[in-house]
Amino acid sequence: MKKIAEQFQLKSEIGTIRPLKIGFINDSFIVESKDPNNEWYFLQKINHNIFKNVAGLQQNISLVTDHLRKKLSERGVDNLDRKVLQIIPAKDGKLFYEDTDGNYWRVYTHIKNTKSYDVINPELAYKAGVAFGDFQAMLSDIPHDDLIETIPNFHNMEFRLEEFREAVKKNAAGRLEKTQWMVDEIEKRADEMCVPERLHREGKLPKRINHCDTKVNNMLFDDNDEPICIVDLDTVMPGFVLSDFGDFMRTAANTGAEDDVNPENIGVNFEIFKAYTKGYLEKATFLTPSELGNLALGVKLLSYMQTVRFFTDYLNGDTYYKIQHGEHNWQRTIAQFELLQSQEKNYDWMQQVVFEFASK
Repeated sequence: MKKIAEQFQLKSEIGTIRPLKIGFINDSFIVESKDPNNEWYFLQKINHNIFKNVAGLQQNISLVTDHLRKKLSERGVDNLDRKVLQIIPAKDGKLFYEDTDGNYWRVYTHIKNTKSYDVINPELAYKAGVAFGDFQAMLSDIPHDDLIETIPNFHNMEFRLEEFREAVKKNAAGRLEKTQWMVDEIEKRADEMCVPERLHREGKLPKRINHCDTKVNNMLFDDNDEPICIVDLDTVMPGFVLSDFGDFMRTAANTGAEDDVNPENIGVNFEIFKAYTKGYLEKATFLTPSELGNLALGVKLLSYMQTVRFFTDYLNGDTYYKIQHGEHNWQRTIAQFELLQSQEKNYDWMQQVVFEFASK
C-alpha cells in the first residue's frame, strides 16, 4: 500500500497506513504521517466497475471543489482545506493513479478532528439542511452539462422503470407470482413518478449540479457539531434538486430503518422533515417556482425509486445489492413501500411545510 501512496504528490513522510470500514463501493485507507503534526491523507481505490469513467469522475470532483473553494474564498472564509475536499494529484499530474493491475487510486487531504453521524436529531437536521442548501446554491451557476453522469441514469425514474419491467418480464428468480400485488402498486404510481423527466423535456424543470447521495453521514461535523465539509462527491452530477431533497428525507426523516421488519416502525419523522426543510430553504434561494413546487414530490419519488430498485433486484435473484438473507431485498422493498405510503398520506402536510419556509 505504501508503494501506491508514494505515487502521489504527498508533502508528509508516510507513516502507518490503515484501512477504514466505511462505504460500500470504494476501499478506503488513512495514510498517517510519521510526524503527527503534518498532513494526513485519505487514500481510496476507486471501484471502476461502478464508476467506469474514472478520468471523468475525477474531473467532476475537481471542477466542483475548485468552484466551491472559489465561492468560499470570495466570502472571506478561511481554513478552506477543512471546508472543501482537496485532491492530491499523482506525480504525473493526473487526478488518479492506475496501478499495474488496472486498479485506480486517488488521494485527498485528510480532514482531522471531524466526525459524522448516521442518526440525527432535529438540530443536526437543520444544520444539514443549511449545509446541503448552501452546497447546491454555490454550484447553481455551473452549467449542468459541464459535468458527466458518473453513473448514467442514476436517478432517472423512466430508466429505473424500464429495468423493473424487464425484470418482471424475465422473472429470473421465479418470484413474480407471490409478489404480483407489488407490481400493481408500482405500475399505478408510475405515471406520477415520471413527472420530473417530462417537465424537464418541456423546459419547465431545470437540471442542476446535485450531490446525489445526500445522507447525513456524507457530512463532516466539528467538535461543536457544526458542519465542516460535504464529502463523498463521486455522484456529484447533473440532476433535479428534488432528488437530493428527497433522498435526504428518505434516509433521515424515516422513523424506522431502511429494511425494518416491522412496518409499524416506519413513517415520516415530522420534526426531522421540518428542521431540514427550514435549513435547506434558508440557503436554496435559487430555486424556481417549479422546483419548489416539486420538492415534496421528490420525497415520494426517492422512496418509490428505492422500492422499485430493491424489488427489481429481488425479481432478478439478488444480483446487485448485498443481502443478509434470501428475503432481504423483499424486506427492503416492503419497508420502502411503507415509507412511501406514509409520505403519500402526509403529502399535503409536506407541501405546506415547504411553502411555509419558502415564503419566509
